[in-house]
Amino acid sequence: MFQIASYETFQDGQIIFEEGFHGDWIYIVEQGEVEISKKVDGQKIVVEVLKEDDIFGEIAYIDKAPRSATATAKGTTVVGIMDRDFFDAEFNKLSADFQVILKTVALRLRKATERLAALQHEKSEALHCQGEACR
Repeated sequence: MFQIASYETFQDGQIIFEEGFHGDWIYIVEQGEVEISKKVDGQKIVVEVLKEDDIFGEIAYIDKAPRSATATAKGTTVVGIMDRDFFDAEFNKLSADFQVILKTVALRLRKATERLAALQHEKSEALHCQGEACR
């Protein structure tokens, strides 16, 4: 389905890429799991755990902005790195209008991920404060 340029193996807890850093590779989970997380007020919030055949890293590729989250291997994990030249060629075949639509969707997904992480953080704080005098 996808043209894979190379495969990389990561051990449990090893960071594949980090939130805030630039990167334009798109990955697919071949084996294992990848935890997607964000930092909110210094607290790690798990947004999602990806399984085999899940794609990640696409937002930074599409909108050319820094990574919106951190990707970390859970257990021994093998990821395929999509062939950048092939993906560039396929993306550039799209009309300019359709490219704008994809960039808009990527921006909305980036914002939704940020909101989700903030809400999870607020929920965690509320549960922590339950029964305590938090202000």
